Amino acid sequence: MVFDLAVYEKAPELCHLTDEQLHAALFGPAPALFGLVAESEPGRVGGFALWFLNFSTWEGVHGIYLEDLYVRPELRGSGLGKALLVRLAQIAVERGYARVEWSVLDWNTPSIDFYRGLGAVSMDEWTTFRLTGPALRTAAGTG
Repeated sequence: MVFDLAVYEKAPELCHLTDEQLHAALFGPAPALFGLVAESEPGRVGGFALWFLNFSTWEGVHGIYLEDLYVRPELRGSGLGKALLVRLAQIAVERGYARVEWSVLDWNTPSIDFYRGLGAVSMDEWTTFRLTGPALRTAAGTG
């Protein structure tokens, strides 16, 4: 389903995740990635959320960064996405975390509308930056 998400986001050529990598990230000796699945019926996964902890220096506590949320196309509108986000919010509240945050592509208006309907607000004044590939190696002094 991670590859299906990459197709939906119009970037399948950028998805290189293997089953082994995902398993190690979730179940290795020191997991830094956490996951939730939503079943559409017993034994059939209809959606997932992959997340990790971040930290708010202003609040002094952790938060949840939702890396990926995906619901199979035929199950969108069924409540699975909302159930996953509600559970993430519950985890944050139960653990005393300050927030749940994520990024969404600007063109993805169905998701933006869905998130706003839950009460989420866009952080329009913030711009995401990323170092990757040759720029990452150059910044590390190895390129």
